[in-house]
Amino acid sequence: MRYFLQLSYNGAAYSGWQSQPNGTGIQAVIQDQLHTLFRQPVEIVGCGRTDAGVHATGFFAHFDWPEAFPEHFHVRLNKLLPPDIAVQGIHPVHVDAHARFDARQRRYRYQLHLDKDPLTGGQSWFYPYGHQPDIHKLNEAAQLLLNYGEFAPFCKSGTDAMTRKCQVSESFWVVDRSGNKLTYWITSDRFLRGMIRLIVGMCLRVSEGKLDVKDVKKALDDQSLLEGSWSVPADGLTLHEVKYPYLP
Repeated sequence: MRYFLQLSYNGAAYSGWQSQPNGTGIQAVIQDQLHTLFRQPVEIVGCGRTDAGVHATGFFAHFDWPEAFPEHFHVRLNKLLPPDIAVQGIHPVHVDAHARFDARQRRYRYQLHLDKDPLTGGQSWFYPYGHQPDIHKLNEAAQLLLNYGEFAPFCKSGTDAMTRKCQVSESFWVVDRSGNKLTYWITSDRFLRGMIRLIVGMCLRVSEGKLDVKDVKKALDDQSLLEGSWSVPADGLTLHEVKYPYLP
């Protein structure tokens, strides 16, 4: 039988979903605790490979196990997991279901705050440049992406992706009533390595007047590198939601 784990985690202390030579991944932590409960190794496959420091509120992973689970089995698993990783549920799915390849839509958010506050961190990045980004310019840059289906200018080098094609269906910024917190939302069927942090950096540079929207458009038209690209820190990025055709 195949099951989907529904997860959330704060990625600050981890190397990402997968372990790296310099750090432990969320995947390894969960597998270790499943091993403790099942008394044998269990391999889990994630819906994606979030980078070091990136968070998730709606991550999914699948694994195989020959038996059914008690209704509140995930409560037992949560007791073993560290405070920064939580399982919301375990869902039985068909035997060929795949957490990565069956995902139809992924939604991320990037949060930043303008006033330095030691209690505001966690899932938001402090923007330390002493001025408020122009929300209209941010959205002008963000909405430009909706006109394209390939995103080579926003892909980090060294990726193993065979294509730069993505179906971006949502790309916009909002600011809260205080004017102190800004959130970028983006939804697509898939994302390239480092794509969202490069997009956020591009939007901020346009807002600051350090980059012209025309230059962004030309890079997208030519599918060429964007001069002066900037990848913002990981701590503001959260995988918010993943949708599947067979899950509500």
